[in-house]
Amino acid sequence: MMKKIFHKMQEGKSVSLVYFLVLAYTIAALVWWGILLFRQSEQISGFERKNLYLRVDSLAQPVEHQLELQRINKEEHMRSFKYLGEGVIFLGIILLGALFVYRAVWKYMKLSRQQQNFMMAVTHELKSPIAAAKLNLETIRKHRLDEEKQLKLINNTIRETNRLDQLCNNILLAAQLETHKYQLYKEPLDFSALVTNSIKDLDGRIGTHQIQAQILPDVWLEGDKLTLQIILSNLVENAAKYAPKNTTIIVKLFESGGNLKLQVIDEGPGIPEEEKARIFLKFYRVGNENTRKAKGSGLGLFLTAKIVEQHGGNIIVKDNTPAGSCFEITLPEYSVQTA
Repeated sequence: MMKKIFHKMQEGKSVSLVYFLVLAYTIAALVWWGILLFRQSEQISGFERKNLYLRVDSLAQPVEHQLELQRINKEEHMRSFKYLGEGVIFLGIILLGALFVYRAVWKYMKLSRQQQNFMMAVTHELKSPIAAAKLNLETIRKHRLDEEKQLKLINNTIRETNRLDQLCNNILLAAQLETHKYQLYKEPLDFSALVTNSIKDLDGRIGTHQIQAQILPDVWLEGDKLTLQIILSNLVENAAKYAPKNTTIIVKLFESGGNLKLQVIDEGPGIPEEEKARIFLKFYRVGNENTRKAKGSGLGLFLTAKIVEQHGGNIIVKDNTPAGSCFEITLPEYSVQTA
């Protein structure tokens, strides 16, 4: 896989080099064409002046000679202006076309690199739970374990298969959202209960961090239950990937300014300011596949932003104090049920 990516990078550099060489050759040909035309124009004017001196006696007919000379000079200036104007227009068209072509090629190469990184990440993400589940099952088959150890291995296997199932769901959902084939099934939901139950499930799956919940009770909204669970799961698991072990992940649900806000706060390294606008792009991950330690597919935040958008809300990332990130989702409509 690494050889393929290196080959793609080298291929991209070769394409860029060839592109700029062709562009430089085209501009040089245009400039040389202009130089030849100006030389031709000077030669034409020179021949006309020579013929004028042969045909007209400048001393006998000075007025006619002067008028003819002015005509020759005017035509030369008009030709020069025409050649210069055409050259500038052609150069502008070439540069504009080159810009559009370069942007299209650059976007294609960027998408290709992102897809290669995505394939590397997904391959790792798929192989890890499969290998862990296979090892657990082979251990149960080959060894006689007591009930407690056997139950622990079974629970680990279920956790790994759930992780695998979530990754497959993310890939399928991303494709459906982009092609507008996924239709949200909105229904009245006890959002407070949904967040609370999701946190309990995540707390059981994530044993490396403490999850602290601060949930406003009895909040109801119209939403799609499955995708709202995916939002919370993606944000909490993303925080667990980057935050140091044994730190606290805080999940808040509260009302502010007539809107409902859901926050997931971690104590990780944070996100650089220049990266904050790009982390919600498909396949985008901070850093590169060789330097980043935390593995992932680059789909989690993309899916989260898409789902929030389809629920009429928006998501931003802010800096947490003293360290870490705060992902904040704002939903415009909600209601609090009172007894």
